[in-house]
Amino acid sequence: MSERRSSESGFPIKGVYTATDLPGDLDSRLGVPGEFPYTRGVYPTMYTSRPWTMRQYAGFGTATESNARYHQLLRAGTMGLSVAFDLPTQMGYDSDDPIAHGEVGKVGVAIDSIEDMRLLFDGIPLDKVSTSMTINAPGSVLLLLYQLVAEENGVPGAALNGTIQNDILKEYIARGTYIFPPKPSLRLVADTFGYCRTEVPKWNTISISGYHMAEAGASPVQEIAFTLANGVEYVRAAIAAGLAVDDFAPRLSFFFVARTTLLEEVAKFRAARRIWARLMRDEFGAKNPKSMMLRFHTQTAGVQLTAQQPEVNLVRVAVQGLGAVLGGTQSLHTNSFDEAIALPTEKAARLALRTQQVLAYETDLTGTVDPFAGSYVVEAMTAEIEAAADALMTRVFEHGSAVDAIEAGFQKREIEQSAYRIAQEIDSGERVVVGLNRFAIDAEEPYEPLRVDPSIEAAQAERLAKLRAERDGAAVERALAELRTAASGTGNVLYPMKEALRERATVGEVCGALREVWGLYRPTDRF
Repeated sequence: MSERRSSESGFPIKGVYTATDLPGDLDSRLGVPGEFPYTRGVYPTMYTSRPWTMRQYAGFGTATESNARYHQLLRAGTMGLSVAFDLPTQMGYDSDDPIAHGEVGKVGVAIDSIEDMRLLFDGIPLDKVSTSMTINAPGSVLLLLYQLVAEENGVPGAALNGTIQNDILKEYIARGTYIFPPKPSLRLVADTFGYCRTEVPKWNTISISGYHMAEAGASPVQEIAFTLANGVEYVRAAIAAGLAVDDFAPRLSFFFVARTTLLEEVAKFRAARRIWARLMRDEFGAKNPKSMMLRFHTQTAGVQLTAQQPEVNLVRVAVQGLGAVLGGTQSLHTNSFDEAIALPTEKAARLALRTQQVLAYETDLTGTVDPFAGSYVVEAMTAEIEAAADALMTRVFEHGSAVDAIEAGFQKREIEQSAYRIAQEIDSGERVVVGLNRFAIDAEEPYEPLRVDPSIEAAQAERLAKLRAERDGAAVERALAELRTAASGTGNVLYPMKEALRERATVGEVCGALREVWGLYRPTDRF
């Protein structure tokens, strides 16, 4: 018998739920699929007409190596690519920058210039795949490189589908890959909204992320409350920049985690949709139904994977993926079982994709929309999570805004307290982790992880030296000067940024030009 008596968010879980646990206004809270408040899903047919987009997060070493993995995943049946970038790229530094030493190609692919982006997507039909890029502070830079490569292959911006994460606020809360102070960072986000509306209209301009906060220890309530509060901040920034809500809000998307606590996760996703629909309609006056839809990508919980008995992670990932599907996700990445040890092997990545394919094609999950609607326990949990998230968002906005709360350290403190509680529960054995604090084995079976070649850094430096020797240096300098001028003014910086990248300016040079104008953010700085 399970020993769990409370939810991840701290609600007591009853042994039996009955009709008396349902909210009295259940019909209005539910609606129908594809209609306000979207509790039952953002589309009328959901998976009955086609399944969710199956993504696999991949990227390591060189662009050539990552390109080979993408082709393997596409052949295996994945429907969308999800790109992981290395730490120097995420921070806006070139591979030959001294600060990048030892990190090149380690946690993702190294992208220094348009030449690397060409290699990364060589032979991949960019008008037929959907590409998600997990990149934040320099998100606009990588999007423009992607667009330039597509144009070189005859694919116009209007034909591109995908997402850039571009969520800088959660970096200040939980992850730390920020570059600029918040005010210019928010301007860059708004400029990206405006640019994509005209130039890449089907692109999802931001993936407002609760995933990384959850990985840092946030509870389900904290995850959606802080994520949606950040979403409100981005909407306000875009409106302040002169954009109409219904011109950009339909391209907003979100990114959540799926934990092993399946029932609470399903309730979390349903509550999040309901809260966002109400916010967009009532606070921002959105009229377009697509502006009120909370469309989201889900990734299974990397933080819940164990290096001990890693094969058990296959079970965890299957349960987590099931929760995401029952919760109505639009796309899903299932983690590989060996990710707690190293970068996934090809076999492990294929097994992770096969997990999704079993859910989609061997179960009856795609036969009906929102199968948990009306469930005593799920509806009760959905109402509890909604009320608690609303209350926590109110506490955020009591600081003035999500940014003001970040400055006060509110979200970070709340998440740290939750993470500490989880760690204590694991250490005491109150929270069971199979293979770690219970059902352990004396000796682990040997496992050979995928390793990144340390020579990649030198090879990238050689490529950069060759690039700088061959390109038109004067043209690059002129383009970077125009970018600095735009950054100093009020115009959209993505247009001069694109021209600089076209002239083969590097990611580090473009971000460096913006650093000169906007400065760097340090945690001790005031916003």
